[in-house]
Amino acid sequence: MACRSRRPPSGRERLQDHFSAASADYAVYRPTYPSALVDFLAEVSPATELALDCGCGNGQLSVLLAARFTRVIATDASAKQIASAQPHPSVEYRVAPAEASGMPDGSADLVVAAQAAHWFDLPAFYAEARRVACEHGVVALVTYGVIEMEEPVHAVLRHFYREVVGPYWPAERRHVEDGYRSLDFPFEEFAPPPLAIEVAWSFPELAGYVETWSAVRAAEKALGREPIERFRRELAEAWGDPQLRRSVQFPLSLRVGRV
Repeated sequence: MACRSRRPPSGRERLQDHFSAASADYAVYRPTYPSALVDFLAEVSPATELALDCGCGNGQLSVLLAARFTRVIATDASAKQIASAQPHPSVEYRVAPAEASGMPDGSADLVVAAQAAHWFDLPAFYAEARRVACEHGVVALVTYGVIEMEEPVHAVLRHFYREVVGPYWPAERRHVEDGYRSLDFPFEEFAPPPLAIEVAWSFPELAGYVETWSAVRAAEKALGREPIERFRRELAEAWGDPQLRRSVQFPLSLRVGRV
């Protein structure tokens, strides 16, 4: 009997493949967005009654949105990510794909996707955003790129990112690296202010964050742990005192527009 060929995984399936297994680590190690991002999104939205956070992961942005929006509906295709999400009285988490939120027509002042839009079926997501957004509602795509740090730590990170695990990044990663500029964005777009995530991390925190990279998990399956452990040794040598906190910056890129 002939074997039946397997169809390529959908964007939703790829998203779950990459992130469901690491949902607990995401909750611990992924950086938090700056309050200035939420302030900007609230200020440009026509009202602050309801925000829809699509591809919310463990709720990093969802909880921050609740400081400025009365209600936040946060959806993710991964039940494991939702199970690891940060509880908040004003945030309602739902397992749902970004392309089919289940929200009523014209109900959201803001539809936002943070570090997730490159996994979506974008035409379907944009259709859903138009349906869900209220009149003059705002649609925002948010992403952060490669870490910026002081030398010699940055050189170790850059080599690992590009040369060691570089071949194992999903194809969608290119959209993150170009700040979503290559994505179609069919809305009345306007420019955001310059924004960045800025944190002070110890060696264990940065190493834990790197372990959440989808490329690291893919490389480990292909190559084993040795290249990753070698990187950790090189990073530790460049870092010095593991409890020393070093400045880490993630420049933010936004595509923001009005429906």
